[in-house]
Amino acid sequence: MKIQLRNTFISIFVVVWLAVFYYESTCEYYWQPLLQRSLPRMKFLFPPAGWVMFYNIGDDFGYAQVYGVKDGEPQAIDPHQILRTRAIGYDNIHRNALISVLEPGVSDSFCPYLKRRFPYFDKFIVSYVDYPHLTKQPWARTETVAYECD
Repeated sequence: MKIQLRNTFISIFVVVWLAVFYYESTCEYYWQPLLQRSLPRMKFLFPPAGWVMFYNIGDDFGYAQVYGVKDGEPQAIDPHQILRTRAIGYDNIHRNALISVLEPGVSDSFCPYLKRRFPYFDKFIVSYVDYPHLTKQPWARTETVAYECD
């Protein structure tokens, strides 16, 4: 087989595979709600989550938000100031590492850390921000106080 013909075949295969992969990745959460009907699925090796293979990706999203309170006024603290990392190309905040402070029992060690790290504030409020339906209502947001650090 000639090299040119082989390269053309490989290129066509890659383009078709990528098109099917994008379709499978976006079908359930974007195309079906947009067209308001069920679309055919392809029985290949494509997980239903698409790009994030083998993880259960739901239609909700949540993260932890920390507020410092000074003279009764809450101020949001930048998560990059709370979890400072110096690694290049790796961002703990975008990987939602701060969500771990909402687990039971973590407040016992997280509150003293906040007081030591940010002595300016009188107290701290740790809350959970939740977006319950990202595809149906992308701007619907709830925020619940998880605990306070006095």
